[in-house]
Amino acid sequence: MNELIPVATPVSPLRQRLIDDMTIRHFSRETQRNYIRDVGRFATFLGRPPDTATSEDLRRFQVGQREDGMPVPTMNSIVAALRFFFTHTLDRPDLARRLVRIKQIRKLPVVLSRDEVARLLGATTCLKHQAALSVAYGAGLRVAEVAMLKVRDIDSERMLLRVERGKGGQYRNAMLPTDLLVLLRQWWKLGREQGVMHRDGWLFPGQHAMKPISTRQLHRIVVEAAQAAEITKRVCPHTLRHSFATHLLEDGTDIRIIQALLGHAKLENTAFYTKVATRTVRAVTSPLDKLGIFAPEVTASG
Repeated sequence: MNELIPVATPVSPLRQRLIDDMTIRHFSRETQRNYIRDVGRFATFLGRPPDTATSEDLRRFQVGQREDGMPVPTMNSIVAALRFFFTHTLDRPDLARRLVRIKQIRKLPVVLSRDEVARLLGATTCLKHQAALSVAYGAGLRVAEVAMLKVRDIDSERMLLRVERGKGGQYRNAMLPTDLLVLLRQWWKLGREQGVMHRDGWLFPGQHAMKPISTRQLHRIVVEAAQAAEITKRVCPHTLRHSFATHLLEDGTDIRIIQALLGHAKLENTAFYTKVATRTVRAVTSPLDKLGIFAPEVTASG
């Protein structure tokens, strides 16, 4: 009796076309996975292929999402996926224009003090974890960018980190502080001794040396280190990136330089950190203080 061999589910021509359109534009695997999932949600709602959708279908879909209490960020992510699908895959920009992006009130990011960052990094349980979190803070990288770094991305001559898999598939150079280079060299030496580091391999290998550390694991590392350091703020890997930008701003670094280091396409995204740069606020003298009308009187001592 022959064993049953599982047959891979064939990919529909429409789905393959969507994948090809995203691949051409160098979308990350995560973005492609999210877009496929979100277009699939719409297809499930329709009960028929999404290329047969009408403007009324889109309206009903978004009204239904709102009535079901779907979070605004999730709704906007679905809008981004469907806009791409209708604009590029179907060449139906008229339908893309029917999608409504909901304005979201942006919350102030959680920022750690310099002392809290030092405590968090010191509370990590091994050199690999300390090095990974130090890259996130010292270079201001996104968690996915940290995970996807390779050994060859370290340019010690120019003191740069090459980020080849940034958001939107963008390439950029990030700063490589001297102390971070020292730490990475220590990790390289230890990783070689452990047999998990290779010159053409990942800077932070996962459980299998041929695969990178996962973003989920990095998130868990940050949370556990924060708990060990007795930090009560809600911390995630992106908190280190927020702290990097805020501390640079407080030290007087030009905001356009910070924009380049973070890889922000829009200056307004970087300028948002001015709202949490408390040292910058404290450095400003209020015009009320300059009036001097409430200053305590200085009496001459007998």
